[in-house]
Amino acid sequence: MHARAPYTEEVHRLSFGLTLGGILTDAGLGGSEQQQVLAAFREQFNPRRLRAGTEIRIRTRPDRELVERIEVGLNRDSTIFLARGAGGRWNSAVTVLPTTVDTVYASGEITSTLWEAVMTDPVLAAMPRGDRTNFIDRLDRVFQWRVDFTRAIRVGDTYRFAFEREKRPNGSMRSGSLLAAELVNDGKPWYAIWFDPNGDGRGTWYDEEGESVRRAFLMRPIAFSRISSRFTMSRFHPILRTWRAHRGVDYAADAGTPVEVTADGVVARRGWSDTYGRVIDVNHANGFLTRYAHLSDFAGGIGVGTRVTQGQVIGYVGMTGLATGPHLHYEMHRRGNRVDPLSIELPADDPVPADDLDRWLLESEARLALLERLPGAQTLPSVRADE
Repeated sequence: MHARAPYTEEVHRLSFGLTLGGILTDAGLGGSEQQQVLAAFREQFNPRRLRAGTEIRIRTRPDRELVERIEVGLNRDSTIFLARGAGGRWNSAVTVLPTTVDTVYASGEITSTLWEAVMTDPVLAAMPRGDRTNFIDRLDRVFQWRVDFTRAIRVGDTYRFAFEREKRPNGSMRSGSLLAAELVNDGKPWYAIWFDPNGDGRGTWYDEEGESVRRAFLMRPIAFSRISSRFTMSRFHPILRTWRAHRGVDYAADAGTPVEVTADGVVARRGWSDTYGRVIDVNHANGFLTRYAHLSDFAGGIGVGTRVTQGQVIGYVGMTGLATGPHLHYEMHRRGNRVDPLSIELPADDPVPADDLDRWLLESEARLALLERLPGAQTLPSVRADE
């Protein structure tokens, strides 16, 4: 005779239009008890901020037909536990997976693409695919203003990087930062060295001269995207069936791909246009405006007047408005005139602050030294700073 299981467990996932309260109702919790559970949950997190796809596990005691425990996974690292306590009162607690910090070192020669080189690097082979993709994404973000990874990478180019990461117990990466990197493209070495002048975690990357490798605008609003249509004064429109100007750049991408704002700014428009479909305009310093069109949806918390920061997700690729397939239409305006985002000289970020040069010299030398343990044909430079 088999012992009866102490509880049964059902797994639910939030979807569009389905709330945590609705799942609790389906689980048999009455109105009063449901409010107690939600009140306990609010002690840890706002249920309105739960995203579609959130996993919810409900455990029930079959012999008493009572829900005894509820688990809500906020993300890969944090879970809210709700349990029925003494007297039937519901309690809540959050558990966060412990992490350890280590540094990943990698180097190699490119025989086809940087993507393939990093993804097949034997040193990184044991890491989850998503972590290796993250390394490539960071390299792309850092070097995007110097090297176009989709067109300029050549066979024989080399890379070296040191990446500090927070590692979960299962070995996957929680978060991390690129400490130092070298990319040799067509014989020319490019360097990126992390430095945080204010010590607030919002530093950036500089070259060996202390000049920022970043520009005020990202080169593109979608990572690893293919340009499907360029800025031109005459293009045949596939829907209108006529020749007209196309004063923007189209990036082909799957529907739902995150779209990032290319520079700090303030949202000036978020709405609908018969031509652009769902569209966002962002005002930036020095008379710049950027436009993101044909979106399938807007990111949460984005509205007119919202301040956004470079790299922040503001929407998702779609095909709303006059579009024949999923893509992002991206425009850049300067003082009211549309300009080609691919040809305009973008303003550079500030160099290392003069007051921080001594600390920069010490930290950058130490971070470049991390690359010395890796094989590579280039001789690492001496970090310099203006006297």
